[in-house]
Amino acid sequence: MVLPVQIVLGKTGEALVNRVSNAIGVVFEPHRMRREARAKIDVAEAETKAEIIRAEGRLKISEIEARGLQRMIYEEGRNQENIESITAKAIPHLSKDAKPEDLEEDFVRYLFDKAKLVSNEDMQEMWAKILAGEANAAGSFSRRSIDLVSQLSKADAELFTKFVRSVWIIGKPVPIITNADEVDRNDETRFSFGELQHLESIGLITFSGTGTYTRTGIGKTGRAFYYGCPVDLEFSSDGPNSILVGMALLTATGVEIASLSGAESSIPAFEKGLQHLLSQNIAVSIPIEAKQAYLAL
Repeated sequence: MVLPVQIVLGKTGEALVNRVSNAIGVVFEPHRMRREARAKIDVAEAETKAEIIRAEGRLKISEIEARGLQRMIYEEGRNQENIESITAKAIPHLSKDAKPEDLEEDFVRYLFDKAKLVSNEDMQEMWAKILAGEANAAGSFSRRSIDLVSQLSKADAELFTKFVRSVWIIGKPVPIITNADEVDRNDETRFSFGELQHLESIGLITFSGTGTYTRTGIGKTGRAFYYGCPVDLEFSSDGPNSILVGMALLTATGVEIASLSGAESSIPAFEKGLQHLLSQNIAVSIPIEAKQAYLAL
């Protein structure tokens, strides 16, 4: 028995499916996506063979034309499977205030023009977060971010996820990366010079090399956050004060994609950030009411 789509997905999920269907000109039923996607490819292959037989009845086609026809339909079947899988993965990320019905068709078409070629589960999850994120808040992701994600390898994504573990919020997302040396596989806070150069080359960060970036305009006191845990800052002077944050910054595109990385908090990264702040004679403290947030790190 096939359940009605609204029972399986809810109205917001149904709205997303309808919007994707309208934008790319394909109708599908997401509650049967994964079960039927493989079947669709099998059907496509069977239809290809039937089409070849019919074509041979009308005119003689070459073997290479027959193989081309079979490849084309098979590829479209795989593309459809990927589209449906990404759409299904997006649904759990929709907020209660999401408005999938307001998604721009051009945005959806542009996204799936890139995403339909992706079959890796982890990378599909990243595309799903872009789709859901744009439905949750229009304008969250630029075409530049879509283009960059389409070029990321799994290794790139894993390296960037590691990088995002060192990101604090000090007015805005700020990575605290204080040195670039040989990578210690047992230390998740360390990056090689080459790794940071690579992240810069693909447009996710700016890397100063041997210099240091500064966060300016801070008063006598301030508050930073590490993965939801507040850290109060107090300077010796009334201000304006500044913080040396390290040798890398996120680009605007990097900030957008950081939200997709799936990075989780890291106690070593948190402690290294605290040590870096203390080394600048900044007094740090965790508010008593933030005990649970601290323990959750």
